[in-house]
Amino acid sequence: MRAMLLLPWEKAGRRVLLAFAFALPLAARASGLDDFLAFNGATKTATAAFQQEAYDRKGKVVDRSSGTFAFARPGKFRWAYEKPHKQLIVSDGSKLWLYDPDLQQVTVKRIDAAISSTPAALLAGRDDITKLFTLRDAGSADGLAWVEALPRAKDTGFERVRLGLRGKALAAMELYDQLGGHTVLRFSDLRANAPLPPGEFSFTPPKGADVIDETAGPK
Repeated sequence: MRAMLLLPWEKAGRRVLLAFAFALPLAARASGLDDFLAFNGATKTATAAFQQEAYDRKGKVVDRSSGTFAFARPGKFRWAYEKPHKQLIVSDGSKLWLYDPDLQQVTVKRIDAAISSTPAALLAGRDDITKLFTLRDAGSADGLAWVEALPRAKDTGFERVRLGLRGKALAAMELYDQLGGHTVLRFSDLRANAPLPPGEFSFTPPKGADVIDETAGPK
C-alpha cells in the first residue's frame, strides 16, 4: 500500500510543476535570467505535458512518472499524474486538493503564505519572484540556458531549483532537496496564455472518498 499523498514540496523527490519549449539561436539570446524573468512576466496561463524522474542521493532513479498540468496566476494550478499511477493536485488559489484514486483519499489544505516560497511559486505564484527567491545565471548545458533559484525563506523542504530555458521559455526544471536527492522534469507541448475551460481549478471529492480536511483552524 502506498504512503499518503503529500504536497510536491513536502516529500523528497516528489511532485512539482513547470513548462515549455521555444528555440532561439544562442548568440541572439539575452541571459538565462533575463529570459526567465521575461517568461515569468508574460505567461499568465499555460498548459503542458511533463516527464519526471526522481533520483536518490546516490544518483539512482527511484521514480518515473508523467502527466499534464495547467496553471493560471496567481495561485491556481492543476497537476495530473497519469503514469504509472493516477494522482491529482488542484489549487483554486485558496484551497488545495490532493486526490489519490487508488487510495480513494482526498486531502484538503489551505493555500497560505507558505506556498509563496515553494517551487509552485515559480510557476503559478505572483509576479514578485525576486522577493521570494534569489535568482542567478547558472551557465549553459544540454542546449539550455540555466537559472538557479534559492529560496529566501527557511524550511521550504528544498535547497535550490534549477530552471532550463530555450529562448524565453522554460523547458526543464531540477529540484534539489535537503537530503541529497533531486527531481528532474522535462516539458513539452506547452501552450502559453491559452484559454482554460471553466472549472479547471475546482474540485469536488468523488462520492465515497475519504476526505481529510486540514483547512479548519484550531478549536
